[in-house]
Amino acid sequence: MAKFDVLDMNGKKVSTVELSDAVFGITPNEKAVHIAVVNFLANQRQGTQNTKIRKEVSGGGRKPWRQKGTGHARQGSTRAPQWAHGGVALGPKPRDYSYHINKKVKRLAVLSALSDKAQSGNMIVIDQLTATEYKTKAVISMLNAVGAGKKNLIVAPEVNQMFVKSAANIPGVKTTVATSVNTYDVVNADKFIISVDAAKKLEEVLG
Repeated sequence: MAKFDVLDMNGKKVSTVELSDAVFGITPNEKAVHIAVVNFLANQRQGTQNTKIRKEVSGGGRKPWRQKGTGHARQGSTRAPQWAHGGVALGPKPRDYSYHINKKVKRLAVLSALSDKAQSGNMIVIDQLTATEYKTKAVISMLNAVGAGKKNLIVAPEVNQMFVKSAANIPGVKTTVATSVNTYDVVNADKFIISVDAAKKLEEVLG
């Protein structure tokens, strides 16, 4: 069980907490993290790109010239791919890029990402993440006080609408709940900011 300093929202140390090595102290598996990140990005692709093939381009119904005797190569339509304004040969069509990965690999990747943040000193533990009013300045002040980075992932035990909306307009800040933490968001953040209750919930889910 590794010990971590617990800060309040003013950046002052208020206590320490012991967190499970099974969640925050494993040896990171880079291959599992890579697999999970590539899978996450692939699943985000919309796959809606589309190009028109020759039968979908308007026009071209008449043969441009007779088959023989003109000295030109034979042509059947001005909408063939080699013509200007013709259809596209072998262009992209709508498709689904998503795929599934093994649950054990997905879990190992999350644990590896969390452990890397903890071991590198880029995990900040807060006693509680609260907001009593919709105020972006309060969240900015908290981030400055605890030593946040340019890109931060803030994890709470449950959704607090006031806190979430107060942080929504801050560049480089993403908020989520413990049950929705994914490998990409953890890896992509410079600082992983989590409340004590959220860390305990992560231990329950992943431990």
